[in-house]
Amino acid sequence: MNIRPATPEDIPGVRACAEAAYQIYVAAIGRKPAPMVADFGAAQEAGDLYVASVDHEVAGFVVFFERDDHVHLENVAVSPAHQGKGIGSNLIEFVESETLNRGLNTVELYTNARMTGNLTLYPALGYEEIGRWSEDGFDRVFYRKTLEL
Repeated sequence: MNIRPATPEDIPGVRACAEAAYQIYVAAIGRKPAPMVADFGAAQEAGDLYVASVDHEVAGFVVFFERDDHVHLENVAVSPAHQGKGIGSNLIEFVESETLNRGLNTVELYTNARMTGNLTLYPALGYEEIGRWSEDGFDRVFYRKTLEL
């Protein structure tokens, strides 16, 4: 597995990965989750989109960017065909490493309250819940992790 900045050629693979990874949540949420309709082209152009490739295929991706005094982890997904292989954890570790490389020590993220697996995943990775509220029509749970410099 290789994590690298996304190229324009990666965008169809990223969209396909997002569709496949988040499809299981459509019924629970009642509509497509925000990551399924994200503008990945804009994220790639901004330098915020990275892909995890396996055999030249997009196996997963992450979108993150600096926001004020922290890095915001906007989206992380792994194609169902590649789940359970540590790709998601490696992508999150990559974001945390990049956060420190940028001279910051905090990562913030949110997940949909109906993505129940994430509600145990992020605390297990050291993220602390900092709030819950509705935003853009979605019930979201917000997390923060302070990293050691």
